[in-house]
Amino acid sequence: MPAIAICAPSRSLTRDDAARVSALAAEFPDLELHFHEQCFLTGGHFAGSDAQRLSALLECANDPAFTAVWFARGGYGAARIAEDAIAQMNGAAGFKTYLGYSDGGMLLGGLYARDLGKQVHAPMPTDIRRDGGDTAVRRTLAYLAGDRSGVEANLDHRPQVAFNLTTLAMLTGTPLMPDLTGHVVLVEEVAEYDYAVDRLFFHTTAALPAIAGLRLGRVSAVPENEIEFGHSSEQVAEHWCRRAGIPYLGRADIGHDIDNKIVPFGT
Repeated sequence: MPAIAICAPSRSLTRDDAARVSALAAEFPDLELHFHEQCFLTGGHFAGSDAQRLSALLECANDPAFTAVWFARGGYGAARIAEDAIAQMNGAAGFKTYLGYSDGGMLLGGLYARDLGKQVHAPMPTDIRRDGGDTAVRRTLAYLAGDRSGVEANLDHRPQVAFNLTTLAMLTGTPLMPDLTGHVVLVEEVAEYDYAVDRLFFHTTAALPAIAGLRLGRVSAVPENEIEFGHSSEQVAEHWCRRAGIPYLGRADIGHDIDNKIVPFGT
């Protein structure tokens, strides 16, 4: 029976969230979920101190009893522990699947850079809070149980990765950044001004000149600026891809919402 460890490298989860996810998981009797107690800690913005989050992640990754590590929630925090965590992972960690998105992309990127396990952009337990969030959480549970119907429909034979745009921008130039030469890169964004999205594309496309192409997911919850920006998110993506010589490949079905589809990293 696949045993899934859930920890919170960034922000915390509530026990009510965990109970609702566990109730959904009853629909998948072949799965066994284990919420680490660290998920419920608080330490300022974070799910406990850096040391507590690091320890929990390593316990989940290094335990051979678990087949996958599912990040409980995004927010910010994974970057503070990612390098230390990856440096202390053992052989068992290399056989696991790691799932999450948003700030979890810091860990997915670092793990992918070192070919350590299998990385998957996928909805997280915290998505249970969204209206209709059962749909998103169920998609990941089904994937863990072997159902691939929730995978993004337009993936092809080329290696793929999916990131939140801000997360990808923060990865560039750091030891956590994987080599994405020849990859199709899917990006999405949430809660950023239109001009900030433009600025992120300016930076990120300049750092990804050898990729096979870029696809744009949903850019949602855009704050209203005092002056209209005048360019849609797709126009922004097309502009900066053209400037960087990156093929713009159209839209992707990912985002900070219940329709967020699954993207396994690689081929």
